[in-house]
Amino acid sequence: MYNRRKFIKTTALTGAGITLLSNPILSFAANKKDKINVAIIGVGARGKLHLEQMLKRDDVNVVAIADPDEHSINTAQAVLAKYGKSPVKAYNNGPSDYKRLLDRKDIDGVIIASPWEWHIPQALYAMQNKIAVGLEVSGALQLQDCWDIVNAYEKTKTPVMILENVCYRRDIMAVLNMVRHGLFEDILHVEGGYQHDLRAELFNTADKCCSGVSFGPTAKGSAKWRTEYYVKENEDNYPTHGLGPVAMMIDINRGNRLTKLSSIATPAKGFNRYVAKNPLGGPNSPNAKLKFKQGDIVTTQIQTHNGQTIVITLSTSSPRPYNLGFKVQGTNGLWQEFSAGEFDKGLIYFEDKSPAETWENPQKYMEEYDHPLWKKYANEAVGSGHGGMDFFVDNAFVECIKRGIDFPLDVYDLATWYSITPISRTSIAEGGTLQDIPDFTKGAWKTRKNTFALSDDY
Repeated sequence: MYNRRKFIKTTALTGAGITLLSNPILSFAANKKDKINVAIIGVGARGKLHLEQMLKRDDVNVVAIADPDEHSINTAQAVLAKYGKSPVKAYNNGPSDYKRLLDRKDIDGVIIASPWEWHIPQALYAMQNKIAVGLEVSGALQLQDCWDIVNAYEKTKTPVMILENVCYRRDIMAVLNMVRHGLFEDILHVEGGYQHDLRAELFNTADKCCSGVSFGPTAKGSAKWRTEYYVKENEDNYPTHGLGPVAMMIDINRGNRLTKLSSIATPAKGFNRYVAKNPLGGPNSPNAKLKFKQGDIVTTQIQTHNGQTIVITLSTSSPRPYNLGFKVQGTNGLWQEFSAGEFDKGLIYFEDKSPAETWENPQKYMEEYDHPLWKKYANEAVGSGHGGMDFFVDNAFVECIKRGIDFPLDVYDLATWYSITPISRTSIAEGGTLQDIPDFTKGAWKTRKNTFALSDDY
């Protein structure tokens, strides 16, 4: 279990204020650069935020974009113009035109922010062409996808970073700092999730976003493709926001690993109710009667090799304020999130510090243990997507490519976190049965070291 002695032993290797660099990526170490060329596949709402982050930097050239949607391409070109850049080559001749982009020889890294079904195929094609990959979050469609991307990395040595921005949320990083400084002592249990009311986003019309009752090819934004998953599958379809941050706190794939899970789901009622009550729908609307397979709330319990337990929750089709539900419980106390990341929200208690059996406001602890990365780059993060988180995840992607070093959130994290989706699907279908979680590191977790957020630069 992660405790203060382990943290001191780990960080003593670097010395105070010294940047900790991970092992060089052999195929990239000889190509260290001051400026890199980046392309983006998928320039819809998410991809556009990454595009803006790249355009704010003087060490990145955005050289190409790909998206079969003409509106998204035009919007992206407008963003380039906003930042004083000329239009870039766009690849939008159908959904497979991204291959022509990835066949180029002038691209150092590609950010993939396309619909979920394209994540693994596009990443694999980029890796074959020796282009470093920043892959957006979701879950794997099939468990084999996870093995495919691990095997591709081990064959090509082309690095992949999972772009899990919540790992960089300011309060999460402050709590990570508290964990590493031993405030909680031994960590026993952690929780997180994706608890975000997406009903308006997943039902809209092509000309009136986020207020309709439609989805599918004629809809707008993610309603074009994402809602269909709720019709077809019952699973935790978005596990990484909740799992990724707490996985870093308990050294998953770095001295610890996930071993088993059990998932259960409630009935699917939220989308039907939403359409039935919508002025553009009503109880007789076809989508008010449609049978959705995805349960409104999915709860997944996970075991770890070192004995900690994890609970992650998916809740996206019920009325609720945004809250990811983080919780960290140690032998000396616990923290619970009740906000979207503000320092002065939530509850915290430490037996050796707090008044007896009395919750405290976490602000003083958050300020004292504010992570060095946020202290250093808070001004640069202002105006970045998702409260500044996007600056940090994109900064890590760029800096690691420039330096030819390992990504802090790597292909083994991606495979492990992505695997929760198909494994939870099987568990739910079998009534919550316990399922094995593969060891995608093939035993290397026993000796790998946790370098996430130990650098003073990324």
